[in-house]
Amino acid sequence: MRPVPLEPQPFTECVIRLVRRHWPARKAQSAGELRIVVDGRVLSLENLHRLVSQGSRPAREVIRTYFDRVFEGDLLASSDVPFAVARPRIMPRLQPESIFETVESTQIAHMPYVNGTVIVYVLDLPDMTVSISTEQVVRWGLELDELDGIARENLSRYAPELKLQVVESKDGGRAVVFNLRDGYDAARLLIGSLWRRLAPELKGNFLVAVPARDIFVAITENPPGFVDRIHDRVAEDYQRLPYPISKEFFLVTRDGVAGTAAA
Repeated sequence: MRPVPLEPQPFTECVIRLVRRHWPARKAQSAGELRIVVDGRVLSLENLHRLVSQGSRPAREVIRTYFDRVFEGDLLASSDVPFAVARPRIMPRLQPESIFETVESTQIAHMPYVNGTVIVYVLDLPDMTVSISTEQVVRWGLELDELDGIARENLSRYAPELKLQVVESKDGGRAVVFNLRDGYDAARLLIGSLWRRLAPELKGNFLVAVPARDIFVAITENPPGFVDRIHDRVAEDYQRLPYPISKEFFLVTRDGVAGTAAA
């Protein structure tokens, strides 16, 4: 069996062949490098390519699992889940605005955020998460602000006893890391009590980096050399890891979270 190629265009062609082989009822074709169309829907292969490139599991297994979840998610997203069942499973996720290059923004429940990101809302199921559609929100009779409040409340309850990893550099900079790897590490930037929780460790206002879904690093605003070193690492992780979010820092203050991209 030939290895799955990692060059973008051959990888795209290989994925199309695998989809056609394992899901023959699906119509798959290329839409450009690392982009395919399946049954009329455009899918980006960027995250899948990064997952395969990590090499932690056999490539074909990663691809099969990825599309199993995509297709199962499509079925769940089109079903009418009762609000009483869904409510405790509604969670927020941070995503880059670029997700709307392949998904129509009016179809997905979301709220604009800072640093070129958006908050999207998902149903957290045992083996996958499913994006909540705007149609589903309407069926539940909710406003977007209400959905956001429910999602943030659920997030704060999801792992209330977060263990902080505190690291201190030789030049006086400090960093705090969350590493639960539960799919919501980056989303914890949205926790309302974040400043109150971390300000004592980080001497007041602080910066947060969420280059990818499973990374959260909060650091002191000084010294400059320390901040620059962390930013360089954040930029590398943003380019390398699956589910990238932002290479910019988020400024966390007592009054809330601001972006630093414009500054």
